[in-house]
Amino acid sequence: MEDSGNLFDVYETNGLPIWDAPQHECCVGDQDNVDRLRRRIKYYFMNPCEKYRARGRKPWKLMLQLVKIAIITVQLVSFGLSNQMVVTFKGENLVTFKHLFLKNYADGDTDNYAVYRQADVYGYISHSIKQYGNLYNITLGNHEYEKNGDLYSPLTLCQTFYRNGSVYAGNETFEIDAEVDTDCVEFYPDHHPSPEEVMSHFPLHFKRLVSVTVTFVLKAINLQTIRYRELPDCYDFTVIITFNNNAHSGRIKIEMDQDVSISECRDWEIIGASSEVLYLTEVFDCVIILTCIASFILCTRSVLTGIRLQCEYSQYCRNSSGKDAPWSDKLEFVNGWYILIIVSDTLSIIGSILKIEIENKVVTSYDICSIFLGTGTMLVWIGVIRYMGYFKKYNILILTLRAALPNVIRFICCAGIIYLGYCFCGWIVIGPYHEKFRTLNTVSECLFSLINGDDMFPTFKDMNQKSSLVWVFSRIYLYTFVSLFIYMILSLFITIITDTYTTIKQLDQSGTPTSELQEFLSMCNDLPNSGVYRLERSSSCCLNFISRFRKDEQILTSEA
Repeated sequence: MEDSGNLFDVYETNGLPIWDAPQHECCVGDQDNVDRLRRRIKYYFMNPCEKYRARGRKPWKLMLQLVKIAIITVQLVSFGLSNQMVVTFKGENLVTFKHLFLKNYADGDTDNYAVYRQADVYGYISHSIKQYGNLYNITLGNHEYEKNGDLYSPLTLCQTFYRNGSVYAGNETFEIDAEVDTDCVEFYPDHHPSPEEVMSHFPLHFKRLVSVTVTFVLKAINLQTIRYRELPDCYDFTVIITFNNNAHSGRIKIEMDQDVSISECRDWEIIGASSEVLYLTEVFDCVIILTCIASFILCTRSVLTGIRLQCEYSQYCRNSSGKDAPWSDKLEFVNGWYILIIVSDTLSIIGSILKIEIENKVVTSYDICSIFLGTGTMLVWIGVIRYMGYFKKYNILILTLRAALPNVIRFICCAGIIYLGYCFCGWIVIGPYHEKFRTLNTVSECLFSLINGDDMFPTFKDMNQKSSLVWVFSRIYLYTFVSLFIYMILSLFITIITDTYTTIKQLDQSGTPTSELQEFLSMCNDLPNSGVYRLERSSSCCLNFISRFRKDEQILTSEA
């Protein structure tokens, strides 16, 4: 993880590399400067242990990465446990509201919960309003009504319907105004209307009805966090009950959803506990931010070092052979692991800032914070593979993945075109007769499961047999897809990886250079513990001083 140090250790008097200097200045010592370039590049590609033996430079970045992995993992676990309590509290409240405000609701009735008669619609609406007004007597939680000043917030009942229209299915005639209107009425907690009262004050236009919504707000406090030394949060649950009649099929599906707002409680007092844990957590998050910033700076410096060495090596190739260095050799100087760490540091810094804001109840974006922290931690742990690459036997995985990646991407592009063709075909032909092919998303998920050998028999069995033609087509479709992707495409994909692994293993055993850059570096036989790298580093200060002295002397001479 260490970089090559000062790239401009060896410079001539004009401050340019020897191959950029005038011809009369680069005749003497040309080979020495090329050897120095080899050593600097070789030093850049050394692992931290070799760099320590070469120049005695301690692997600060390596130690920093190991510390960062530990503290970021602790931070993620802490945030995950806190987030789990939030998710559990919101999910259990939603289930509670369904049992409290939905008539005859039972767990598992989400897809089949619907009404089919006009009287049932009024009955279910009236039940929700009554339960809302009788909340204190039925709830087991600490739920309260929302207040606006001294008044409770009302329950809002709204219907959405086409502005005007006449539908006569018997005569196969209709007239509909596409504009949609909304009509609303409010009910306060102390009002307990009957279905007949709701029907008289709020008649529903079933012929033109699009949907009916029942909306109200309840408050609650999540007290379970006290056991984990966290301050309880105050929740605002905006509950929305929707009677969906978009299809106008005679079946009105009933759904419930909630919007949750989390805030810091206005006035609180906890006996037997203190808020010091919260402050310690924020200090820990700040330590992580500073650690990630230090890692970001060091890795960015190493990336810039590699780019500068790439420019010097390219200039050497142009002057020695008259052609530029190959792109494959240039990319060797761009360390992908450093880029990975820089990205992970950026994500971890943003996630830690969001976590601090969440703990102070400034924002409540748990999902966004989870994405940043989770992705950052994932990339940090993936970066651990870099250290495994320092061991020759474990490095074969990294080399195989890197070498096979271009061929794998090309293969996936070709296979993806065939896959998309099957997705579109299955959606449009089999979709009306098979539940797993109703949408493009479910089609893709179903076909991907088939590739992995999962859920095969149910996919064949659940096919509707109302249309014999489509049923026969579905068999041909599924058999050809399974045969093509499992027996051919998947086997070819494995073959690409296997061939790459064999090639890398053979090259590793032979030890022959595989690129111009490796051939260039193979001519440097200086070992890390030879002491040459230490001498070169110590002499660089003298050379830089002589360079500046000669440059100042030239300026004074020209002025004279």
